[in-house]
Amino acid sequence: MNFSIRRVWVVLRKEITDSLRDWRSVSSSLLTPIFMPVFLIALIMVVGKSVLKESVETSLQLPVMGAEYAPGLMDYLQQNGVNVLPPPQDAHEAVRQGQMNVVLVIPDGYGEKLAKGQPATLELVMDSSRSSAAVDVQRARGLLNGYNATIAALRLQARGVNPGITRPLVVDMVDMATPESQAIIFLNMLPFLLIMTIFLGGLNVIIDTTAGERERGSLEPLLVNPAQRAEMVLGKLGAALPFGVFSVGLTLVLFGIGFNVIPLEEYVGFKMTINPGVLLTLFGICLPMVLFASALQMIVASFTRSYKEAQTYLSFLPLVAGLPGAFLAFLPVKATQEIMLIPMYGQSILINQFLRGETVPGSYLTTSILATLGIAVVLIFVAMRLYMREQILFSK
Repeated sequence: MNFSIRRVWVVLRKEITDSLRDWRSVSSSLLTPIFMPVFLIALIMVVGKSVLKESVETSLQLPVMGAEYAPGLMDYLQQNGVNVLPPPQDAHEAVRQGQMNVVLVIPDGYGEKLAKGQPATLELVMDSSRSSAAVDVQRARGLLNGYNATIAALRLQARGVNPGITRPLVVDMVDMATPESQAIIFLNMLPFLLIMTIFLGGLNVIIDTTAGERERGSLEPLLVNPAQRAEMVLGKLGAALPFGVFSVGLTLVLFGIGFNVIPLEEYVGFKMTINPGVLLTLFGICLPMVLFASALQMIVASFTRSYKEAQTYLSFLPLVAGLPGAFLAFLPVKATQEIMLIPMYGQSILINQFLRGETVPGSYLTTSILATLGIAVVLIFVAMRLYMREQILFSK
């Protein structure tokens, strides 16, 4: 019997119709893409409001122990917007317990050493493992460094020395960050969320058309139809693709609405937007991954014997595929032509580059798309071979 596109279409239409009647398939394609943008935007609001914006806009609350020993330093801190607070009884314990972010301890004898031109020691008590205190610690450290530089300059002037002699280099910081690259601090999770969406969008369709039909006993009469098993595989696989594509598209649309409509600058202190053209590019990058993910899921589902078993095994796939990309937030990797050959991982790097507004070589994009499509085609042939086996019919 010759291969027939018409029979593939008949199977595909039948599976899509059945899937649209199944609330699990529809809800998976709707709820997942809705949850991902809501989760990330809510995270940005919470983190931005509690850690970034409030910490920058409010004055630094700095408990100082021994403030009476350094009146000049206290004046300097207050002139720079610091609210000097009374110290706790035990500075180390207060910071350790998280009651205070940072405490400045000025020992007795500080003023005498300073007057004699000797190094005067200050103690800044902090807990570097507490992320919520990082901004306060950084601000306190910066102010103390500024005061230190001021005292040094005054001492040099008192001795008739130009303070500029101690600064042979003057470094002007030119920040080339764009709104997209600033937002990447939060959007490093986007590749992982997109991969999760790709795998979860058509998950229930794949399970229902493979392990689900085997469990219900409807797979055997389906396979004895005139259609070849390869046509059955393509039809079932094709039925999952619209759900996966729809999930990715809806996710990116909601991300675009969230970042371009919601005033996130009120929470993070700077404007965060995503260019619609970038979102369209990300959608194109994700399309080969949808085919790859569906083919891989079909192979795994062919080894399972029940809907529940398939659901258990397939739920690990998005984690395995997405975690390498999630590590990009902590371990930046330089893009190379070889890395683009790795499905999911290469696309994660490309997504980050486009979000940063970087120029991406066309060869990287072409290599990533062709490599993922090529591996997906191989996986489809593997799935066809698996469905040629008689064991595919047995649930036990």
